Amino acid sequence: NSIKMVGTTGSGRHLASVIIGADTVKNEISSHAKAAAFLFPDVGTVIDIGGQDSKIIFFKDGFPVGFNMNTVCAAGTGSFLDHQAARLGVTIEEFGELALKSRAPSRIAGRCGVFAESDLIHKQQLGYRREDLIAGLCLALATNYMTNVARGRPIKPRVLFQGGVAANAGMLWALKHKIGLDITVPPYFKVMGALGAALFARERFLDTEAPTRFRQVEKIASSEAYTMGFLCDDCGNRCEIQEIFVDDELAARWGSRCGKWEDLSLRPKTRISGKPADERQGNL
Repeated sequence: NSIKMVGTTGSGRHLASVIIGADTVKNEISSHAKAAAFLFPDVGTVIDIGGQDSKIIFFKDGFPVGFNMNTVCAAGTGSFLDHQAARLGVTIEEFGELALKSRAPSRIAGRCGVFAESDLIHKQQLGYRREDLIAGLCLALATNYMTNVARGRPIKPRVLFQGGVAANAGMLWALKHKIGLDITVPPYFKVMGALGAALFARERFLDTEAPTRFRQVEKIASSEAYTMGFLCDDCGNRCEIQEIFVDDELAARWGSRCGKWEDLSLRPKTRISGKPADERQGNL
C-alpha cells in the first residue's frame, strides 16, 4: 500500500510497463532531464554515457531544450570500456585509477570503436605502458563523444556526468580535459533515469490521486510473461506485430503503423512462431 504510483523508462520501458502495471512510461531523455533539473536546478548540460549508448541534453533556465544521441558507434559506451579493460588485464574498477597515473597518454584513434581497438592492440604490442594506453583510450573516447554526440554544440555549465561510466575516474578526467569545464557527478549518477521516472510518477499521483495500476511485487513474481508475434499482410506496410502475454492473456501489442492491432480483441490467423492463433477467439 505504500507504493502510490510506478513509472518505467529505458529501452525496455514499454515491455516493463505491461509486466508490472506502470502508471507512467517516459523515454530516457525526459527521465534523465527530469532528475538532473530536480537535483541541480542550475544545470546547463547533461553528459550521459551508459552501457549501450550515450546522449547529451542541453538546458536553458532549468528546462531541456535539445538533445543528441549516439546509438550507432560502440566507442564511448560502458560495454566498450569493459571489453578493453578485459583486454588489458584490468578490472573496470581499476581502469580509471590507472588512467590518472599516466604521465604520457598514448594517442588512440577514437572516431570509431573498431579503429580504437585496433590502435590499442597495435600500441600494446609495441610495449606502451598500460597506464598510458588507458589514459589515451579515455581521451580518445572523450573526443569521440564530443564529435559524435555533442556535435559541436556549446557545452554550458553546470555540466552533469550521468550514467554508469561516470564512476570511471579516467573518463571524468578526460571529459574535463576536453571541454575545459568543471563536471559534477550527481549522487545517484547510476540511476538518474529511474529517479526521473519516479518523479514523473509522483507528479501523476499529485495531479490525479488515481489508484495505481501497479500489480504488486508478489503477483509480478508469480506471473509468467512471454512474447510472440505475427506478420500483418493486410496492406503494403507488412508490419511485424509483437505481442506480450502475461499469464497466457494477451496484455499488449507493438508495431502496428495504422493502429489496427491496438485492439486486443482482434486475433491474427497465424503467428510468426507458427503457433496457430486461438480458434476460439475467431480469426480475421
